[in-house]
Amino acid sequence: MSKTPAQRIKKHGSKASFPQHQLPPVITPTAGNPSKKTQNNGNVILIAGVAASLFLFWYLHLLTLNQMTQLSGGLAMPDSLMGGFSVDYVGDLRARMNEDALGQLSYIHKTAGTLFPIIFGFSWLLLIGTNVANRVLRGLLGALLLLFIIIRLSANVAVDTALAAQSLEPGTVVLASALTVAGWVLLLLSVTAGGAAVVLRRWARRQGRRP
Repeated sequence: MSKTPAQRIKKHGSKASFPQHQLPPVITPTAGNPSKKTQNNGNVILIAGVAASLFLFWYLHLLTLNQMTQLSGGLAMPDSLMGGFSVDYVGDLRARMNEDALGQLSYIHKTAGTLFPIIFGFSWLLLIGTNVANRVLRGLLGALLLLFIIIRLSANVAVDTALAAQSLEPGTVVLASALTVAGWVLLLLSVTAGGAAVVLRRWARRQGRRP
């Protein structure tokens, strides 16, 4: 049995030695794996961004712009027309919407119409960055998302300009229609690319390699 300090002093005097006792270090679950903690934080941000993008899409296209048809005699807003719109359509819309209605549409473009493409674009940039390992492919998809943001914001301005102009200008309407169609195409491509990136990465993990 080990002797107590008093017994050691009685036997050895000033030459008595005492064993050193140290408490074991406290280990936290994430202390030894900082990369895991960083990955978890990134996942939380990504989930929040995707959820915000879905909410804004619903709020903008399925709720607010749909309610605007009450101020246009049932005509859909140009932003909702995936196939574009004609000069005659914009002419009919201008005739049915008064100044207050046009102001409400412009306000929607400056709020939800601006937040949606920006939040969606950067959320999908994070999604692509965490699921696509190939640098060239990641850069191309990132450029696609940045182009979507620019096109979508430009379409908002073009639609407001076409509707608020003193006289109907065909060139402005054609530009607004082309930007609107391009925005929808880029949105669908971005969603498809993001979904494919997630699926392919999971498939590669099951195969024992990363894409």
